[in-house]
Amino acid sequence: MAGVVYVPWYATVFRGDKLEAMVAEIAPVALRYGATGYAVHRNRDDSYKILQMATFEHKLDWDRYWSGPEFLHFRAAAQGLFQVPILYSWNDVTIEGHLNGEGERQEYSGVAPTSEGDSI
Repeated sequence: MAGVVYVPWYATVFRGDKLEAMVAEIAPVALRYGATGYAVHRNRDDSYKILQMATFEHKLDWDRYWSGPEFLHFRAAAQGLFQVPILYSWNDVTIEGHLNGEGERQEYSGVAPTSEGDSI
C-alpha cells in the first residue's frame, strides 16, 4: 500500500531560509529511490516549521532514501540548521485528490473499493 512520509523539520533561530533551501534540494532526490511524488511546505504562522513529504509505494524505498548517501550528506551539511530529534512518520494513503491541468478531478484511493451498498 502506498504511503506518504512526513518529515517535520524545525529550523534553529534565523536559519529557516537556509534550511528551507536545503530541504528543497534534497526532496527531489526521493524520485531516484522510487518515490512517486514529493513536496516541501513552509508554515506561514511559524516560519521555522518546514514539512517535507514523499510518497512511496514501499516503505523499504523510503528507508533506502533516508539512509542513502545523499541524505547522509544533507544531514551532515545541515547540522545546526534544524532541531533534533527528527521524527519522521509513515502514513498509509487512504485517499487523495487533485485537479489536473484541465481542471478535471483526479483521485487516488489507497483503500480497496467498497461494494455498491457501502457508498455514501
